[in-house]
Amino acid sequence: MHAVPQAFMNPTYPYYPWQLYQPYRYPHYVTGFPPVHPPYYVNERFSSWHGTEIKDYGKEPLVINIEQVTKQNNTYRTALWTGEHFQVTVMSIPVGSDIGLEVHPNTDQFIRIEEGQGLVQMGDSRNNLDYQTEAYKDYAIMIPAGKWHNLTNTGNKPLKVYVIYAPPEHPFGTVHATKAEAMASHHQRSW
Repeated sequence: MHAVPQAFMNPTYPYYPWQLYQPYRYPHYVTGFPPVHPPYYVNERFSSWHGTEIKDYGKEPLVINIEQVTKQNNTYRTALWTGEHFQVTVMSIPVGSDIGLEVHPNTDQFIRIEEGQGLVQMGDSRNNLDYQTEAYKDYAIMIPAGKWHNLTNTGNKPLKVYVIYAPPEHPFGTVHATKAEAMASHHQRSW
């Protein structure tokens, strides 16, 4: 029988002995010894995001933990990065609310759910949303230009998503605290 290293006797030690010998499941342990920091810290350590203001960082280079920012956001919509060819926004949809039925004639859209669940509806007209499915945490939704769509929060906590528009859909620096504010802003825009 092999002796268990003293480190494994410490209940606060974050690794178990079997992790050291399963490189197919734990490739960072190939050397036989765990790294200084557990692997789930790597993204936070090397991200430029330090919990500062959620705002539009424009056309400047940006490295960010998108999951952390999306979960931290409490506004209906905030533009996080607006470039020449695409835009990233973060959204928080309250329980029982929705994004709102809309169509973007010239913009493809990508939505990723970071927290919560919702009903996705899409169709060729506002009265014919023939595509319907449930989506959950870690699901991605692709919406082609010209397709009517809506996403309704069907869970019991805010639906946290980030959205990529190509080309950009909202003006640089967009912040909508509520859906009502977003709808009012949408009606003021001229198409």
